[in-house]
Amino acid sequence: MKKILLISILLSTLVTANNINKFVSSAKSQVGKTLTYNPEYVQLSYPMGDIELSKGVCTDVVVRALRMLNIDLQVKIYKDKKAYPKRYHGLYYTNRLDPNIDHRRVKNIQAYLIAKGYRAKGAFKAGDIVVWKLPTTPKELDHIGICSHKKNAKGEPFIIHNIGSGAKEEDVLRSYRIVDHFRIF
Repeated sequence: MKKILLISILLSTLVTANNINKFVSSAKSQVGKTLTYNPEYVQLSYPMGDIELSKGVCTDVVVRALRMLNIDLQVKIYKDKKAYPKRYHGLYYTNRLDPNIDHRRVKNIQAYLIAKGYRAKGAFKAGDIVVWKLPTTPKELDHIGICSHKKNAKGEPFIIHNIGSGAKEEDVLRSYRIVDHFRIF
């Protein structure tokens, strides 16, 4: 019985590590391919709808990386918002369901991850998802990114994100006000 439990724990650890590596690698693969920041509203296919890879916003980095693990936030958030509209009520100027944009909004991703119990505490690790408030005027803007395996001199992860000029891997974890931290794997 102890052997079975030990083997089960080891296999679970290997699967988790593999998922983290795949998630981070998928995010990094967007660097040099997603070249612009483009928040345009686009009619998308459903499921697995996406805008052209050469453009996107911060949320697209997360959405695309999760899709490499067969996790489609477009579907998951659409279904969750339909089933639990109060969870998303008032986050944006409209509360209507829209599979073209709902998964491309930071607050919607944040609400979904909180509801699924993915909020994390403590040190940031590769594969973690971070939400910030950017100091802009007249109000702060939401931003989201993924922690990389690459670390700075303090041992903290670089961030893979798109903040205005395409997907990049940068040492910006503490550059903005962190408001949330998630660990899916």
